[in-house]
Amino acid sequence: MSETSKSSVFITAFEGDRCIASGDLYHVVSATKTVVNRRSSLPVLIFDNATSEQVEIDFRGSLQEVLNRLPAKVPAPEPVEEEPRGRGRPKLGVTAREVTLLPRHWEWLGTQPGGASVALRKLVEKARTANEGRDRVRRAQEVCYKFMSAMAGDKPGFEEASRALFAGKAAAFDQIVAAWPEGVRDHVRKLAAGAWEGQG
Repeated sequence: MSETSKSSVFITAFEGDRCIASGDLYHVVSATKTVVNRRSSLPVLIFDNATSEQVEIDFRGSLQEVLNRLPAKVPAPEPVEEEPRGRGRPKLGVTAREVTLLPRHWEWLGTQPGGASVALRKLVEKARTANEGRDRVRRAQEVCYKFMSAMAGDKPGFEEASRALFAGKAAAFDQIVAAWPEGVRDHVRKLAAGAWEGQG
């Protein structure tokens, strides 16, 4: 695994409520190793910045040994090989799957230019584009909530902050989390930023 692939992973580490470091994998793990070596009684938790999933790091041994064991991101799945197609049929990189529709849907699709497949692809692309903004907001809400649940579930105003997050009430959310410890508060605000998309 190359150094580049490892350093492209971005994480944030906490000792209790204090943010140790946030950034690329090598930087944060190096800073966290120093904290772990102090054998503090406070828990050390590390989060993937993109998903808020907890990241497990084996801190045994020297810093170099720790860095050598660092995981990389899970690679994207290999493209599925397509079945050989008939002569003259272009290879479009599509995957054939069953679609169940009512007879009137098939009838309408059959009248569209290019046939059912072309019409369905156009409809899916249109819906995907139309929902792109909402999908980004929903994703930001989910990632922020996952981190909040792990690090702020016992903090005052957690339930109120959660409701404000999913209701899109940025000002109320910001006011509630202001009382939380600095490290947790700042990371929560950063994760929640995408949830306010489209607000003035």
